[in-house]
Amino acid sequence: MNDESYFKTALAVVLVFVAGIVLKLAQPILIPFILAVFLSYIIDPALTFLTRCRCPSSWAVVIVLVLMFVFLCLAGILVYTSGKAFVTELPKYQDRLTDLTRILAKGVGPFKIDVPAALGSLDIGKIGSFILKNIGPLFDVLGKLLLVFLFLVFIVAGRGRAEAKIPKAIGDGHAGRVHGIIGRINVQIRKYLVIKTAMSLVNGLTVWIVLKAFGIDFAALFGLLAFLLNFVPTFGSLIAAVLRVGFAFFQTGTFLTPFLILIITSGSDMIMGNLVEPRIMGKGLGLSPLLVFFSLLFWGWLWGIPGMILSVPLTAVIRIVCQNVPALRPVAVLMGP
Repeated sequence: MNDESYFKTALAVVLVFVAGIVLKLAQPILIPFILAVFLSYIIDPALTFLTRCRCPSSWAVVIVLVLMFVFLCLAGILVYTSGKAFVTELPKYQDRLTDLTRILAKGVGPFKIDVPAALGSLDIGKIGSFILKNIGPLFDVLGKLLLVFLFLVFIVAGRGRAEAKIPKAIGDGHAGRVHGIIGRINVQIRKYLVIKTAMSLVNGLTVWIVLKAFGIDFAALFGLLAFLLNFVPTFGSLIAAVLRVGFAFFQTGTFLTPFLILIITSGSDMIMGNLVEPRIMGKGLGLSPLLVFFSLLFWGWLWGIPGMILSVPLTAVIRIVCQNVPALRPVAVLMGP
């Protein structure tokens, strides 16, 4: 390896290190900005629809932004009220934990679980505080929805202006090819985010309706968790299912209700994730399971729980970009399943 190769390798390592530091330090700004970018892709079909209906562009932007502001406010209220209710109501389950400990220790038929004595004296209030402390960064991000909305206003207001500047920046000769690449990237990112958000919304609503029908507490909170964790393939759905089924068993103390909840919600999730979503989205955006796992670890380490939720959409967007840039297509192939 010659001196030039050593220099390029060292420079690449330094750039990666500096990029990691920047991403870590700029977390309070980058996460709301990325959320705003994703939201801009999601609301783009609505803007296009209103424009085609002969609605003036300025009015279309105002209407969509007002609706998005209302949605973000409702999301913030849902998160705040659900978290507050969770903290307030959780201590009342102290007696339920003691009863459940006795049931498990006594056994059901031939099944008997040796429960440690310390479990029965566990302080539920401390558990609630511990959970909220660990998911605090997520609530903090959702609490800064105003910043997300401000970013969204500037992104939507500048919609289409960057593409108009391309011929001036690189000349008319290459502008057509660059326009084509950017257009394909935008279409694929929009398709992925819109479909994934719609599927996640259906999953969250299904969980909320089923838990509400069975009388399980915090149904809205578990529905919100199902919506957010559905962006993380396999791992997210598994975590959401364990949380809601485990809490249903904890609340009811029976096996039938949690089993029915598991069958209905997980069955719906499997149908949407394995049949409906691939049929609508296609197989071109698949990611390697190993890549998904490492992206979860990396973005989780970098940005915590918000990073874990954004990890797969970010990785999918990176693969879309690599697919449409000829020099990066080998990277896209390596990222695939």
